[in-house]
Amino acid sequence: MNLITANDISAEQSVLGAVLLDSNVLDEIIFLEERDFSSKQHQQLFRVIKYLDEQNKPIDLMTVVNEFNQFGQVDEMGGVQYLAKLTDSCPTTSNASHYAKIVRSKAVRRRGMELGRKIEHLSQEDFATDEEYFSAVEESVEQIRPQNTGEMESLKEMKEGYFKHLTTPVSRVETGFGQFDEWSNGLGRTDLFISAGRPSMGKTAMLLQRIRGILDNQSSGVVLLWSQEMSKYQILDRLISSATEIKYPKINQKKLDDFEFEIVKVMYEKLEQKPLFIRDAAGVTIQEVRSVARQFKRKYGKIDLIAVDYLQIMNIPKEKGETRSEAIGKVTGMAKKIAKEMDCPFMLLSQMTRESEMKKKPTLADLKESGSIEQDADVVEFLWEKPDDTMRGGKVVQQFIAKGRNIGINEFRLFFRGYIQKFKELRENE
Repeated sequence: MNLITANDISAEQSVLGAVLLDSNVLDEIIFLEERDFSSKQHQQLFRVIKYLDEQNKPIDLMTVVNEFNQFGQVDEMGGVQYLAKLTDSCPTTSNASHYAKIVRSKAVRRRGMELGRKIEHLSQEDFATDEEYFSAVEESVEQIRPQNTGEMESLKEMKEGYFKHLTTPVSRVETGFGQFDEWSNGLGRTDLFISAGRPSMGKTAMLLQRIRGILDNQSSGVVLLWSQEMSKYQILDRLISSATEIKYPKINQKKLDDFEFEIVKVMYEKLEQKPLFIRDAAGVTIQEVRSVARQFKRKYGKIDLIAVDYLQIMNIPKEKGETRSEAIGKVTGMAKKIAKEMDCPFMLLSQMTRESEMKKKPTLADLKESGSIEQDADVVEFLWEKPDDTMRGGKVVQQFIAKGRNIGINEFRLFFRGYIQKFKELRENE
């Protein structure tokens, strides 16, 4: 089936002719892409027009012909006669935007047909897992969508929406850490939150306690957790220990007495009512996270947290000539997009550099393989230890919010009892 009709060609000719008559038309059809034109001839012509515009050169019949002449390609684009035909077939430029929208609409449908053929070929390729196949299909689907350029709005046009925004309650996600929630009003929806620390600082325990705090909210949405180092049962061991305050080693080593076993059963029956979903698999890709999040968003309508433990051991492929930091930057950039699309916080646990142990206080540069991590993140948190700040029965952990795009920076002191995988916020006098 051929979707290219004479009317489609005529619409493309009208657009190109209008630009040749008045280059200001380009500002009205900024949404058009080179690939939207059906013929190589029109694509090449539009590419030259865009090039002249970017070079701030005049765009008319003569300048376009001269540009083609430099490469001896005038005949390939139909010669001077064809360009003249384009301008003659466009008596007015006033309808250029209308025709441009027709061109784009037809292009989207052509790409849809091409996608069908591509998916058919993808089904014959040898993917390591079904998830890689799904990711390849979704990535192809995304390529259909036009590259939208945001339209400018006047203050008058924004007025109604702005005052609706002012009267809409702030939707944030409370974590159960009272001091932090009171100060920050919880985790911001659409925020990318980086929680970093050296080994044994309790990053995972902190994450699990936050998850439990989120799930304690009666109207909580779904929480999605990817654990790459610990199995789902190890995660549950820690979650149960924190919730029941039964010592973690007893649970981990399966040394529970009958009474403790019953406590665990009762707590598990409470927790299983909560919308927490866990995947324990090494080498998670950011594409998998996005695919699964979309599925849960469609099914449940609301997600309250996406969390990955931890960033540096994700499956992060590098393109030729690309550094590891640049590849990680693509992942954090995508994570931020996912947070916005799903309207939920995205929490990535991260390692810190060994050099950070030599400093009195961590800085953003201490994020391991930082690249653009700190640029993409809305909030960066460091969990670290002061040698001279100690308490009996546990570890004093410094919680330093080193970056807070919408909340500022702050510091909290936490008391971590590793034997029950539980944090407690400390007051100033403690």
